[in-house]
Amino acid sequence: MMNNLLITGGAGFIGSNFVFHMAEKYPNLKIIVLDLLTYAGNLENLASFIKSNRIKFVWGDITDRDFVFNLFKKEEFDCVVNFAAESHVDRSIRDASAFLNTNILGTQVLIDACIAFGNIRFHQISTDEVYGELPLERKDLKFSEKNNLVTSSPYSASKASADLLCLSYFRTYNLPVTISRASNNYGPFQFPEKLIPLVITRALADKDIPVYGDGANIRDWIHVSDHCKAVDTILFYGKTGEIYNIGANSERDNLFVVRTILSIMGKHENLIKFVKDRAGHDRRYAIDSSKAKTQLNWKAEIAFDKGIKDTINWYLENKSWWERIISGEYSDYYKIMYGE
Repeated sequence: MMNNLLITGGAGFIGSNFVFHMAEKYPNLKIIVLDLLTYAGNLENLASFIKSNRIKFVWGDITDRDFVFNLFKKEEFDCVVNFAAESHVDRSIRDASAFLNTNILGTQVLIDACIAFGNIRFHQISTDEVYGELPLERKDLKFSEKNNLVTSSPYSASKASADLLCLSYFRTYNLPVTISRASNNYGPFQFPEKLIPLVITRALADKDIPVYGDGANIRDWIHVSDHCKAVDTILFYGKTGEIYNIGANSERDNLFVVRTILSIMGKHENLIKFVKDRAGHDRRYAIDSSKAKTQLNWKAEIAFDKGIKDTINWYLENKSWWERIISGEYSDYYKIMYGE
């Protein structure tokens, strides 16, 4: 039975969508969001829930042990979902230190607190990037939970390290842990530096759209709402100590995604500008989510064709949200809300 849920990183893209899902589906569930509001965390994402007192927001750093332990003692959580992470690969290539600190040491602080306050149920949000890459020509290959971890970037290495740490706590301390590794998410509230919102916002302004390399890199695209439903299902029906891959069986290469968005928006493909590929850029990700389907009766429901149109419409209808981010004004929202 879950009564008091902590969602870390709940002001970010996937985290805030998960807050919406849980708050609406479980009206009697107490939800506390912990977020440091770094560059991709935006308190405005949660404005309606904060104003209505449906959720409680706490500003803080998951790497601050004393702070985290005091929060656990005060709030008496019975479940934690950890979305808090530095997650942009390009940024990790420029400077990995924040990724190692937040993604590994921050996770350690959280699971230490879970042990200290009664072996609290803990779910770790991971990524398919921990598996490395698949060859473009081998369409028959997909990542299963049994694949070795072969990371390609400091970001994916930090997430793989956190996964292994969680599993070690399950084995050593019997901490009730589950892990989900999802494919590329898209949908409302995604930070504009990510591919899909980047294309939408730049196309709207008729600006060049940068595409790494030849644009042939393939990802399995899953709508964020399907991912949130999967995490919800894992919390209630997942077996502790297990990993669940979450994918939509919706592989598209980056160039196809860009061209699809431009076509829907009525923009010309001459906006596309091929740029130098980033270091260690994985060629293909593909998720085998059959374990989640057979053991948890979960499957993705939103087809890419529908999901991408809905996402484009959301960004067109919420220009003020992403314009504030691009201008930097979104970072002032916390000050406006709390006066400090």
